[in-house]
Amino acid sequence: MKTIINLKRKIEEFAGKIVEIKGWVRSNRAQKEFGFLQVNDGTTLNHIQVVYDDKLENFKDIQKIGVGSSVEVTGEVVLTPDRPQPFEIKAKEVILICEAGEDYPIQPKRHSREFLREVAHLRPRTNLFNAVFRTRSVMAHAIHEFFQNQDFVYVHTPILTGNDGEGAGEMFTVTTLKEMKKNEDFSKDFFQRQVFLTVTGQLHAEAYAQAFRNVYTFGPTFRAENSNTPKHGSEFWMIEPEMAFTDLDELMNVAEAMVKHLVQTLFDKLPDELELFDKFVEKGLRERLQVVLDKPFYRITHEEAINILLAAKTKFEFQPKHGEDLRTEHEKYLTEVHFDAPVFVTNWPKEIKAFYMRQNEDGKTVRAMDLLVAKSGELIGGSQREERFDLLTNRMKELGMHSEAIEWYINLRKYGGTTSSGFGLGFERLIMFITGVENIRDVIPFPRTPRNCDF
Repeated sequence: MKTIINLKRKIEEFAGKIVEIKGWVRSNRAQKEFGFLQVNDGTTLNHIQVVYDDKLENFKDIQKIGVGSSVEVTGEVVLTPDRPQPFEIKAKEVILICEAGEDYPIQPKRHSREFLREVAHLRPRTNLFNAVFRTRSVMAHAIHEFFQNQDFVYVHTPILTGNDGEGAGEMFTVTTLKEMKKNEDFSKDFFQRQVFLTVTGQLHAEAYAQAFRNVYTFGPTFRAENSNTPKHGSEFWMIEPEMAFTDLDELMNVAEAMVKHLVQTLFDKLPDELELFDKFVEKGLRERLQVVLDKPFYRITHEEAINILLAAKTKFEFQPKHGEDLRTEHEKYLTEVHFDAPVFVTNWPKEIKAFYMRQNEDGKTVRAMDLLVAKSGELIGGSQREERFDLLTNRMKELGMHSEAIEWYINLRKYGGTTSSGFGLGFERLIMFITGVENIRDVIPFPRTPRNCDF
């Protein structure tokens, strides 16, 4: 048995030969003496056309095969260089494996993405989601490829943790208790302490960076944030490299190289998918991504970013202010108007960033960076870590975060700790950026969001 991608790659070898394929029917155009099945087997975005005629014993049965049904086809590979598809199969035999039935919800017409979320178990059979989730697979491999080629060690950090890595407190509690009171005594629980689903693998990655130098994590993370925006999910995947003996400038070099590698992989390995995204999802996507490859990423401080925004002739809904975070409209102006390229914003106000970021000498800012890109806004967030024991403990006490549960992390600074830096890249945010798809619910197979944990 051959797959469609096998035939496509070696079509000259298979021309004129009898092959067997299995797949799902995307359409069936039945005519009086012959018909055409469009079959997709999941190995490529492209369908294969199967031509069948009334010489087949079960011709009338084949005419009735519905969309979504699974079939087994045996036939001759025929080259069709004068047609849109380079080859087709002239059927010798078509066997119905399982009929999808008249109530199959995905018919050959345009469906809204909102509707397709309701049938998330079937939406990979549509062209858009076939392309999105193949892209997700290729990007996952490309991430490992990038870090492995630079001798990073892949670390599997815990999903269950007693630490609030971001200090925001928006975490899911994991418990076996039948009921939970407001001030629960977790000594009776499974782990005899309060345990959460992780919001980041960073703290554990820092520990391994102090042994292996360069490490990265790639795994699921969770946020109990009651947000229903198109960019936020309750479960998502994060890529988090951590590098010892590395400062903020070196960190940005790695982040820029990684993003360029991922975009180049899309161009090299997924031309059909990119064409679909550019044509049907975001017109001009290819051009937008080409800018990422062609231009160096700009680097400005947060103070410089605010000054640029204050000097802009554009009227913003929210006035930019020193010491405050950037809004989406500010990020859009910087990346799409002022620079027309990705830009790193560095040296952020201490009060709006996480506890573990290295404090600058001014006492007001930290060595943090956000990578802003057109369309998506913030793609990456990272920092140089605070390696000075006293400054880290004092900052954690200021925020009321100092506890025995995180003592191990603080003590990394005592036991031969070094300068280190790292960043986080939300995998779904990356897929949105390179596909043009605007909702996180459409780039993760089974989305989990507030009040939604279907399937």
